[in-house]
Amino acid sequence: MLKRSIKITFRLNAQECQLLKKQVKKSGLSQESYIRTLINGYVPKELPPPDYYAMMKELHAIGSNLNQIAARANAIGHIDRTTFQYEANRLRKAVLDIQTAVTSPERRVENG
Repeated sequence: MLKRSIKITFRLNAQECQLLKKQVKKSGLSQESYIRTLINGYVPKELPPPDYYAMMKELHAIGSNLNQIAARANAIGHIDRTTFQYEANRLRKAVLDIQTAVTSPERRVENG
């Protein structure tokens, strides 16, 4: 059974249709998802630039290397654990901040 069983049909003029298609394409969402996002009070963001994914991959690789270094240092007993944990937390926060800034929809501001 469908989660969304209510079908709504509405009409647009040519200009509105073109604008909707343009915005949907920029977001990477389907028309239905795009409109549902708007209905829920959010404005979908545009797809991130292609280099975003390369940057995220690099940050994740850095984090993985940092974890490997920590494991090795822990094994031989030569690491300042507090400093390492602080840096690892900074890396995690940076990754989350980038993801949020680039991909999360923003709350729509109401006029009036």
